[in-house]
Amino acid sequence: MNPCKKQPNKKCPLFLAIAFVCLVACLVHGCKKAQSGTSKTGFYFDTVITITLYGDSSEEAFNECFDLAEKYEDLLSATVEGSDIWNINHSNGAPVPVSDETIALLEKSLAYSKATNGAFDITIGKLSSLWDFKSDRKEIPPESKIRSALSTVGYENIQINGAEVSLKNPDTAIDLGGIAKGYIADRMKEALNGQGITEGIINLGGNILTIGPKASGDPYRIGIQKPFANTGVATATVEITDNSLVSSGVYERYFEADGKIYHHILNPATGYPFENGLLGVTIVTPSSADADALSTSCFALGLEDGMDLIEHTEDAEAVFITEDGTCHLSSGMGEKIPFQEAD
Repeated sequence: MNPCKKQPNKKCPLFLAIAFVCLVACLVHGCKKAQSGTSKTGFYFDTVITITLYGDSSEEAFNECFDLAEKYEDLLSATVEGSDIWNINHSNGAPVPVSDETIALLEKSLAYSKATNGAFDITIGKLSSLWDFKSDRKEIPPESKIRSALSTVGYENIQINGAEVSLKNPDTAIDLGGIAKGYIADRMKEALNGQGITEGIINLGGNILTIGPKASGDPYRIGIQKPFANTGVATATVEITDNSLVSSGVYERYFEADGKIYHHILNPATGYPFENGLLGVTIVTPSSADADALSTSCFALGLEDGMDLIEHTEDAEAVFITEDGTCHLSSGMGEKIPFQEAD
């Protein structure tokens, strides 16, 4: 078992019995029974999403979730022609009218950019497009292209004027990949609550949002992926109720070249993946949008500054995993949020 390190003056409790819940995706749009619940899976924003509902649920509830996934993909994706983000990125700097929801998400993103001094930056679109972590090519972008892309990065380039958004640098490109899935999960939960559904799990490509406790009163036991292990192998488990759990890690998308690992969490200051001794960060907080943004922000800031951000963020807890495999816990993890490292 890896050592468990807490913030000062806190002890790390051990629980006698914890089971790891492995959320396994079924066939696209296929249904199956799962622990007395029903799951339905689809593919949106380039990832598999699974909705699992317990108790009484209807086809209408699932359909509403997937309708929302389609709606927000068409609204927020940088690669869907005609979306708000696509229109902004292709406006040559001219003001673009966008939806109130797009404005709200951009403003939340900019708040995280300011809180992290730009370590979290949604104007990283041109830079992220240079790095291909999906193919087998394992190519490091040319330094000249990285320098050129870096000249377009800077959250200060985003200007919001009422219901219009413009870019001071017309070559800047917005990418909401670090926050959009969390935002969409929150909207799905609102819709399900509106239908009277009080039990379930929303899983957007590993972004987990739980709906209430189970009818039994028990929390949901969720595993934190062990870095570089097979999918579903947990380094630890947490128990959450009406909370979101989101992880960012070097093991999610990466390639190895010349004996070095290059991962998908890019430093807006250098154009290359962050090198700060972290393998992953997991956030637990009620809002999935906040959990999404915080997981990237805290990874980008590193252990010390990232932990400081969490300790000054209300209702947020975190697990930082360093390169030696140690789990570093925020002050409330293990007390407010039950936590257990795997054997």
